[in-house]
Amino acid sequence: MVAFPWVTPELEDVRKTAKAFYQRELVPNEERWSEQQHVDREVWLKAGAAGLLCCSIAEEYGGGGGTFMHEALLFYEQSYAVAPGLGNGVHTGIVAHYLENFASETQKREYLPKMASGEMIGAIAMSEPGAGSDLQAFRTRAIRHGDHYVVDGSKTWISNGMMADLVLLVAKTDPSKGASGMSILIVEPAKAPGFRRGRAIKKLGGHSQDTAELFFDDMHVPVENLLGPTEGQGFRQLMKELPRERLITAMGAQGAMDRAIDETVPYTMGRKMFGDALFGFQNTRFKLAECQTKATISRSFINACVAELARGELDGATAAMAKWWCTQTCGEIVDECLQLHGGYGYTTEYAIGRLYQNVRVSRILAGSNEVMKELVARDLKAKYS
Repeated sequence: MVAFPWVTPELEDVRKTAKAFYQRELVPNEERWSEQQHVDREVWLKAGAAGLLCCSIAEEYGGGGGTFMHEALLFYEQSYAVAPGLGNGVHTGIVAHYLENFASETQKREYLPKMASGEMIGAIAMSEPGAGSDLQAFRTRAIRHGDHYVVDGSKTWISNGMMADLVLLVAKTDPSKGASGMSILIVEPAKAPGFRRGRAIKKLGGHSQDTAELFFDDMHVPVENLLGPTEGQGFRQLMKELPRERLITAMGAQGAMDRAIDETVPYTMGRKMFGDALFGFQNTRFKLAECQTKATISRSFINACVAELARGELDGATAAMAKWWCTQTCGEIVDECLQLHGGYGYTTEYAIGRLYQNVRVSRILAGSNEVMKELVARDLKAKYS
C-alpha cells in the first residue's frame, strides 16, 4: 500500500474503510453498471451511511468534519480500485464545497445534510456544447423576472447529470458584463419546470459513471436559489474552487498510475517468454523502473499540493501544474504498462485495459491540459513583467 507522509492513524482508518467499501460495493457491480451507464441509487445511501460522502464538510451540516486529506484518500482509493461509477469526486469534492463556502445558512442546512446521507446527489453544470474549458464563452442565460430566474440554454458532459437531485448551474445573469455577469444557481430538477435531461453520453471509458446532457427550456428557478448574496459572483466562485477540482483530478491520476504498476510488476514476473520471465528482460525492468520513478515524483508533488490546499495556500498556477503533469504522466505509465501486458492488456478482462479506458479523459476534464499550460504561462508572464 502506497504511503503518504501526511496520513495519520485516523486517516489510515478512513482509507481502510473506503478501500473495503469499494471492494465490497463498487467493484463487483462495475460490469453491470457499465451496461446501464450509471450506478444504482442505493449505493449512494450506502456510501452516506459509511461516512464517505461530504467527509470534509462541517459536522453541523451533516458532514464528517474532516479535511481535504480525508477526501484525497477517498478519491485515490476509488481510482486505484478501477471503480469510477460512484461520482463522489463531483458530489463530495466539488458541489458540497461550493455550498459550504458560498451558500446561505438556509441553503446549507437544506442541502448539505441530504448530500451527506446520499439522499441527494449533486452535480455541477459548467461545460456547454460550444464551451468547455473557456468558462467565459458560456451561453446559458438566467434572466430575472420578478421572483424567478428564467433560464435558457444547455450543458453537456455533466457528471451525475442523469441522477442528480441538485445541480449547481453556471449561467449568465447579465450577458452584457462578461465574466462579471456570471452567476451560479442551485437547481432542484424535480422543482424546476423546464428542466430536461437529454441522453446519457456513451464514452470511451468510465462507462459506469453517469454523464449526461442537460437542457433548460424557459426553466424557472426561484431568486432565493442564487448561490451567494448577489449576482455576478459566479466567475470568482469558480476561480476559488477550481484548484481543488484540479488537485482531485491529479489525485485520481496518482491512484491509477500506482495501480497500473502494481498490476504490471507481478504480471511480468509470472509471464514467460522465450523460457524466461518477462521481467527478466532488461527492457521490461527499465520500463518499469521509469514508471516507478515517474509515479514517485508525481506523488511527491501531490503531497506538497495536498499540504498547501489544507493550509489554504494552493494557488491556481500550481494546481494547474499538478493537474496537467500528473494526468499526462498517468497516461504515459498506463500506456507503458499495457504494452508490457501484450495482447492481454488490450482486453477489459484485465484491470490495465480498464485503466487505459478510464484515464484518458483526465487530460481533458477539469480544464484541458493545454489550458492548464496556458494558465501556468500567464502566471509566468505576470511574475516577470
